[in-house]
Amino acid sequence: MASEIRDPNLAPSGAMKIAWVKDHCDLLRTLEKEFSETKPFAGKKVALSVHLEAKTAYLCKVLAAGGAEMYITGSNPLSTQDDVAAALVADGLEVHAWYGCTDEEYDRHIRSVLSVGPNIIIDDGGDLVHMMHTEYRDLIPGVIGGCEETTTGIIRLEAMNRAGELEFPMVKVNNAQCKHFFDNRYGTGQSVWDGINRTTNLIVAGKTVVVAGYGWCGKGVAMRAKGLGAKVIVTEIDPVKAIEAVMDGFEVMPMKKAAALGDFFVTVTGCDKVIDEEDFNEMKDGAILCNAGHFDCEIDMAGLRKLAVKSAELRHNIMGYTLPNGRTLAVLGEGRLVNLACADGHPAEIMDMSFAIQALSAKYLIEHGKELTEKLIDVPEEVDRDVAVKKLAFLGKEIDTLTPEQEAYLNQSL
Repeated sequence: MASEIRDPNLAPSGAMKIAWVKDHCDLLRTLEKEFSETKPFAGKKVALSVHLEAKTAYLCKVLAAGGAEMYITGSNPLSTQDDVAAALVADGLEVHAWYGCTDEEYDRHIRSVLSVGPNIIIDDGGDLVHMMHTEYRDLIPGVIGGCEETTTGIIRLEAMNRAGELEFPMVKVNNAQCKHFFDNRYGTGQSVWDGINRTTNLIVAGKTVVVAGYGWCGKGVAMRAKGLGAKVIVTEIDPVKAIEAVMDGFEVMPMKKAAALGDFFVTVTGCDKVIDEEDFNEMKDGAILCNAGHFDCEIDMAGLRKLAVKSAELRHNIMGYTLPNGRTLAVLGEGRLVNLACADGHPAEIMDMSFAIQALSAKYLIEHGKELTEKLIDVPEEVDRDVAVKKLAFLGKEIDTLTPEQEAYLNQSL
């Protein structure tokens, strides 16, 4: 099947982006060299649906260096970078994705990468796995297993597993320590504010930021907002996380109270309608709303469009919605992932760790998939630790090791 991309002539620009990423991804460069020699994916088809920008492209090239036949699509209509897609096609990989695709085109692109009969699935948000189980069940016997990158995707997988519907093993990459401690916290924290600042060109210092959700992503967003000089309010449903936010120095209150106070709103929950019609009506004129969760449902965009008496583009990637009360709310990136719809996603050095976990988890499935009895599995501890040890070395840092006497002390019985 031929690739479906916007413009093959954009390839040189995309190649430049990928080369820049490669220069800053020590772990992936090491894996590329190793995989080129060992070919762990030889003869295997890999279907991948991840935000298609330069870091993802380099992951694809690393897997291809290991012998994988790559079938690539994006995981969000606004995160695909057309020049990066073109660069991958120029390198001989098959890509079905373009920026701004319709819902119909998005589904078609997913079908295109699944119809080849993949052996390994690398997913971001769960759309590949969901469609495989609903439309391509005849191809399931050929699937060794897959990897899931996000909290949202794991929530979907856990629901499928509880219902007894998950047919092949999936590695919970998001739950690896070298993923969520760094990608979710430091990656999301920086890239969300990169997207907001690029898009709005407004000051953050002295303003009030409302962060919905205080998981690892929310922690990162709140921490960076505080660093930019904002007053931060956190909304939560979990009392333990709420206490943590209080002890981290943030105000905590329900969204119904925070709605009237915020200048910026960032949703990071993975849930539906975290900001709804009642909240919209309480917000200040000019309040700025954005989402950093995987799906565009955390801000009730359908409800906002229905409520608004008019809408207009205020600036590239900013849509203004004027409410019956005369106030206008500004939504960034159509309520989709602001760090990718409005910027370039997480920093390269952060995704180096996350994608090293992805690549090694996929290799683990190739080597051990037939032995696995559970359908949802953690990243093997040795993979997580190996990535941490290598990353620390690349950072030029050393740590202590236990002496035999210390190990004996820690392992002594009563």
